[in-house]
Amino acid sequence: MVKIKICGITDLNDALEASEYGADALGFIFYEKSSRYITPASAASIINELPPFLSKVGVFVNETIEKIIQIKRLTGIDTVQLHGDETPEMCEQFGRRIIKAFRIGGQQQADTSQLSRYNVSAYLLDTLREGLPGGTGETFDWDLAIDAKRYGRIILAGGLTPENVSEAVRKVRPYAVDVASGVEERPGKKNIKKVKEFIERAKETYSVQNYCPGLPDGKKRA
Repeated sequence: MVKIKICGITDLNDALEASEYGADALGFIFYEKSSRYITPASAASIINELPPFLSKVGVFVNETIEKIIQIKRLTGIDTVQLHGDETPEMCEQFGRRIIKAFRIGGQQQADTSQLSRYNVSAYLLDTLREGLPGGTGETFDWDLAIDAKRYGRIILAGGLTPENVSEAVRKVRPYAVDVASGVEERPGKKNIKKVKEFIERAKETYSVQNYCPGLPDGKKRA
């Protein structure tokens, strides 16, 4: 079953609703320049109210090891996502519960072999847009995501919405999909109807295709 991460959580009700509808992970962005930034104290208060068996992911961009550890302890996040220019050596400081993000797009960023340098739990692929570490709301060539699967678990991000997530899951069959802007009313505030549709369509598509993987578009046998 494909995993679902709803990222850019800043509101307790959004977090609880996403969990209720079947999200597997919630993302909290601790990058102060992001429009979806949340303070560690606010994140801690939300995480304290969440049910068990739900992964809490802290998103960091070029942050120090010391501050990441401090925020991890304060908030209760269980997984670290590094979304900047972090080195393989830095990633190793956090054990196996770590996701490394890579921005994909353009000729220089079309080579997925860079993933092989990182010993992490999963690789998140987002769309490259100069000046933005993520959250572009734009897709990239999903064939690159398919190629990247040879290195390990792939989390597909970048421009996913309730309208295109079925196609993305059908084509790439990633370990997980990640969405922020595609299910929002505004940065940091989710549209719960879109969250529900996104989760339902992603999981339904994966289940149907897995049931009859040899049929086009995951159609069931008559």
